[in-house]
Amino acid sequence: MGSDELVLGFDTSAAHCAAALLSGDRVLSVRAEEMGRGQAERLMPLLEEVLTEGGACWRDLSRIGTGTGPGNFTGIRISVSAARGLALALDIPAIGIATFDAVSLATTGSHLPIVPAPRNQVYIRPKASNPRLVSVEEAERLGQPLVYPPPPGELAAAIARLAAQADLPAAAPAPLYIRPADAAPPREAPPVILDDDS
Repeated sequence: MGSDELVLGFDTSAAHCAAALLSGDRVLSVRAEEMGRGQAERLMPLLEEVLTEGGACWRDLSRIGTGTGPGNFTGIRISVSAARGLALALDIPAIGIATFDAVSLATTGSHLPIVPAPRNQVYIRPKASNPRLVSVEEAERLGQPLVYPPPPGELAAAIARLAAQADLPAAAPAPLYIRPADAAPPREAPPVILDDDS
């Protein structure tokens, strides 16, 4: 990728809506807002604000990077769906970036990237192992320094940087789900009993 090509990175995998616009290694614009809900309504206006602040428009983008989690199921789906739709509309690649990789981008030496989860748990991805959900105590017992995600704006910038470095063609972004959804499983509808008179 050319050093002056523009990359838009964004993330809604936690209680935030964040985006960053990069040209090479330069961050042209970044925005991050803490929010527990409302990312679906806020994401596109936020992206437009980031582009405007960076002196760019949609057609100037070379590629898109989006956070794929782990994290909030609905939030991950929002950003992944937006990235796929934008890539299709703009005819540019969209690259999915796991939060683990964004955490590790600015970290040197031995470490364990982790992502906070509910109930004193964290998502981890030890080297040569699949991601999993564990207690904080279990993560600490692995004996490596625990590294949490940076603030949302820095996370979005890291996602954009990794997207800029990604080899193409890249697979379409897909959510990184580690645990089943909290929603109750679908139930069978009760049988319909018809009266003899019907």
